[in-house]
Amino acid sequence: MTSTTIKEQKRLQEARERTQPWKEWGPYLSERQWGTVREDYSEGGNAWNYFTHDQARSRTYRWGEDGLAGISDDKQRLCFALALWNGKDPILKERLFGLTNSEGNHGEDVKEYYFYLDSTPTHSYMKYLYKYPQSMFPYSDLVATNRNRSKKDMEYELIDTGVFNDNRYFDVFVEYAKAAPEDILIKITAINRGPEEAELHILPTLWYRNDWANWINKRTDQKPSITEVEGMARARTAVGVHSTLGDYTFFCEGDAQLLFTDNETNRELLQLPGGNESQYTKDGINNYLVKGQQDTVNPQKTGTKMAAHYHYTVAAGQSATVRVRLTARTEIEKVLQGDLLGADFDKVFALRLQEADEFYNSVIPPSVSPDKAAVMRQGLAGMLWSKQYYYFDGEKWLAEHDSHPLLEHHHISRNREWFHMLNEDILSMPDKWEYPWFAAWDLAFHTLALSIVDVDFAREQMKMMLKRAYIHPNGQIPAYEWNFSDVNPPVHAWATLFLHRMEQALLKDTDAEFLKLSFHKLLLNFTWWVNRKDRFGNNVFEGGFLGLDNIGVFDRSAPLPTGGYLEQADGTAWMALFTQNMTELAVELAAHDNIYEDMVVKFMEHFCFIALGMNRPGQDSMWDEEDGFYYDLLRLPDGSGKRLKVRSMVGLLPLCAVTVVEKWQRERIPRAMSFLQDHLQRMPILLQGIHPTGPGHYGVDERGILSLLNPERLRRVLTRMLDENEFLSPHGIRSLSKYHLDHPFLLDVDGREFRVDYLPAESDSGMFGGNSNWRGPVWMPVNILIIRALMQYYLYYGDNFRIECPTGSGRQMNLFEVSKEIAERLTSIFTRDNNGRRPVYGGTEKFQSDPNWRDHILFYEYFHGDNGAGLGASHQTGWTGLVAKLIQLYGLLDGDKFLEMGKQTAFARQEDQMHEATSS
Repeated sequence: MTSTTIKEQKRLQEARERTQPWKEWGPYLSERQWGTVREDYSEGGNAWNYFTHDQARSRTYRWGEDGLAGISDDKQRLCFALALWNGKDPILKERLFGLTNSEGNHGEDVKEYYFYLDSTPTHSYMKYLYKYPQSMFPYSDLVATNRNRSKKDMEYELIDTGVFNDNRYFDVFVEYAKAAPEDILIKITAINRGPEEAELHILPTLWYRNDWANWINKRTDQKPSITEVEGMARARTAVGVHSTLGDYTFFCEGDAQLLFTDNETNRELLQLPGGNESQYTKDGINNYLVKGQQDTVNPQKTGTKMAAHYHYTVAAGQSATVRVRLTARTEIEKVLQGDLLGADFDKVFALRLQEADEFYNSVIPPSVSPDKAAVMRQGLAGMLWSKQYYYFDGEKWLAEHDSHPLLEHHHISRNREWFHMLNEDILSMPDKWEYPWFAAWDLAFHTLALSIVDVDFAREQMKMMLKRAYIHPNGQIPAYEWNFSDVNPPVHAWATLFLHRMEQALLKDTDAEFLKLSFHKLLLNFTWWVNRKDRFGNNVFEGGFLGLDNIGVFDRSAPLPTGGYLEQADGTAWMALFTQNMTELAVELAAHDNIYEDMVVKFMEHFCFIALGMNRPGQDSMWDEEDGFYYDLLRLPDGSGKRLKVRSMVGLLPLCAVTVVEKWQRERIPRAMSFLQDHLQRMPILLQGIHPTGPGHYGVDERGILSLLNPERLRRVLTRMLDENEFLSPHGIRSLSKYHLDHPFLLDVDGREFRVDYLPAESDSGMFGGNSNWRGPVWMPVNILIIRALMQYYLYYGDNFRIECPTGSGRQMNLFEVSKEIAERLTSIFTRDNNGRRPVYGGTEKFQSDPNWRDHILFYEYFHGDNGAGLGASHQTGWTGLVAKLIQLYGLLDGDKFLEMGKQTAFARQEDQMHEATSS
């Protein structure tokens, strides 16, 4: 089947060309806006406790909205989500519940079960599953029990409370299908999995984000409205009117009761000053239904929030289905000509599902097993469902906190130096519940998975972080909203290069403007790193925690208890990779403008300087000759250095700073190559820090290589990494060597003991206060970097470099085979083993054996270092969605094909270059 016959590909093209707004509506509604940074107006900056889940049903947000299985337009003006009530809960189930950082024994954690089952990239079809208990939801039990557990205890999960015993719950499926870009069909199907009939209230809910109130971020003087109308079609109908979005009609199947209130804060209930702005408040529908308060919904059938109320008693094993439809005025005439909630409605759903299947059949390799294919599709669904509207006006937010740095009097609050930020975009989030805000280095990894299905969106995400409204004038890329000034690894050049290659392969085109824009902004970011994080100009770098949270002996973002500072092996390795990526980008741009040859020389020099700084001889080196491993160097106040001999991912990241240089790339920049050869002849000391390269040292197909590790060091690091008693787990590369299980690293500082132990599961440290642990578990993003590095080395060495894998097994592999071995171990986290069990679900029996649970996959934040069980944030598909890229890659390639693909790509680029020269 060609791409021209795949309807979803056609929709993507129409969205790219802006002829049809297929992406205007999508799953852009957050699953948690309460307890987030933008909603925090507390004195002490305690976001988790300032705006609680309990307040969320009665209190209007300032910066966004949240809901269950919801959607919105791309400016989040009009929102739709599901609300449920089982007749027993003390509140409507309008949004997800979870623990804040202070309540959970391992940090904040959602305590619900829901699954992103499917989505196309234009969201023409989407499917979501929520599991709703039939007994009272155990809110207080979850809080009290987790709060009383220690960091050494397991978390107390919803399934542990017993609410799913005897299958007394509803499977609530929410499906969306677009008949047109602004004509959205919604089907809600609730199945009673229990042994007896059970009550269920289903409330499809529509509301406008409040952007009209003076105390919020007032953006309009025209308050929108939703009003019931009579006589339109054979359905209960309401019309929404908005000054910028336009009119939308909401059709509801059957004889539902339409309930209306306003999206306004119940200030009297919350004892806030000023009094209610409307008699009908955000919690009006909740109070009407749950509390029986008849005066809390508007009898005039109008407001800014409404719900269609369906009440069922569902027999055991039976289901109830609700159909509703949200249609723009421009589509109304066409919609009313058909059977808008009947047979035509069902035909659209069937067609969109068929088209979704066709689309995924085109991106999932045919050699992939059905189980792996299902994992890949659900992983990509999670990535697509995690696209979210993000609105933040830094200047306004700081002014509201009396913290704007340009004001004469101001408080000190977070992010004071980021007042330039003005963001209103759809961003790829790590997790719609735990992260209703972006995380920059996560986002770079997201783009790799997203590019499988939507290279346009992936590219736009990379451009986003480099826009003037995001990147700081000094060149720093914002880390994440909790602290924009924190330092994430510089992976954006690498991701930009990857997306450029994907664009060449998929679209047969090179967007030189995208490359130029990205290169210039990344040059600013590189300069920031060199000026801010190389303390003494020695080409060794700090950077703080660098996304690895508690991996070190100390909090690397705080002043050290010893005094002095850290020279970081990971920070320096990241910068070495940054120089390689910038070199390669400059080579690409040199095909369009030879002025970029000078930038090739600049970044090659930087790489050589960094390599020499990292690999300098003696005690000042991060390389430990005895151990054959890299370590952070603790620089004490007297200038002396001490290696912190923790065998961790920090010491594996230098392996990742490797890039193959193709023959065609060298031929593209003859002037730069000549200068570099002369320069290295004059300063041969620069060659001491890098892998031998250049004439006489070319690899397969005359490839050169840029690497921090020479062949001997490469072999020593790999021998340790591939040892199952150290880093190699059954399910990927551990973040800390298992060696530290019996040999904890200990350091005494003035009688105070600091230690690092191997912790395969959750952290027992409060160093970063939450549920992140880099002291043993497997993390997907750094595993991906290791796999990428092994493939680069394989391109250079081919079959000429073989190593024992696992160490001590007697099995010799080339480095492509090693990369595939690690990829298979990572993928096996999610796929069924020989006993039909998925390691991701550990010993949770219901997930392992129940047919209504076992094939719905959760893509956790990280994974148990010994058994692969999911840990941390349960829905952080984000970079864990990279498993989809692994399944696709190794479903298409073997080692020979990979080598051949490199030659074909090089040949194609040479042809392109010759064509450009001829044309000019």
